[in-house]
Amino acid sequence: MKTKPTVAVIGAGGHGKVVVATLQAAGYQSIVLFDDDPAKWGSRLLGCLVAGPVSEVQERKMESGILAIGSNSKRKAFASTVRLEWLRLVHPAACAHSSVALGVGTVVFAGAMIQPDTMVGAHAIINTGAILDHDCRTGDFVHIAPGVTLCGGVRIGEGSLMGAGSSAVPGIRIGCWSTVGAGAAVVEDVPDRTLAVGVPVRPVLGKSEEGPR
Repeated sequence: MKTKPTVAVIGAGGHGKVVVATLQAAGYQSIVLFDDDPAKWGSRLLGCLVAGPVSEVQERKMESGILAIGSNSKRKAFASTVRLEWLRLVHPAACAHSSVALGVGTVVFAGAMIQPDTMVGAHAIINTGAILDHDCRTGDFVHIAPGVTLCGGVRIGEGSLMGAGSSAVPGIRIGCWSTVGAGAAVVEDVPDRTLAVGVPVRPVLGKSEEGPR
């Protein structure tokens, strides 16, 4: 049986804790964390060492990794500066059909369900208990928060956030770097860089919590 590689986890906060738990559930035994907060250096998270700042990743010649950073825009920034072979990580308690395509660096957490012919971009977060039905498409650096439901054929642009417990009816398009608030029901398309809240959603044009400036 091939030994799994040592994995560098970038980020040692709460999201990093769940990434480490997912790695451990998937059989990874050698995990090292890196975080730019000096207060975390030398500490342990679920038994794994926080070794130092992110700059040490290359010094230690780490090869494989995951970005454990909740902010979509910060995740994009680190993806362009840290050189690693990014894993595709699926929790054993998640369900993803064999036809699903996952981009590099994407993590699918426990209880998530991804149905046939869905495509998920790079460095996306499919969080706990999220449901993506058939033929959905998400761009890179998307975060589908816990308990989200995407009906069939939903399209989500790069960097957008679907807040916890939100939902989208079939065929909806959500633009790039937009935010759908927690518990919102999306029944009409959402433009780029828009904050959309409520049931049904009310777009607040030109405002979003995400996106590089």
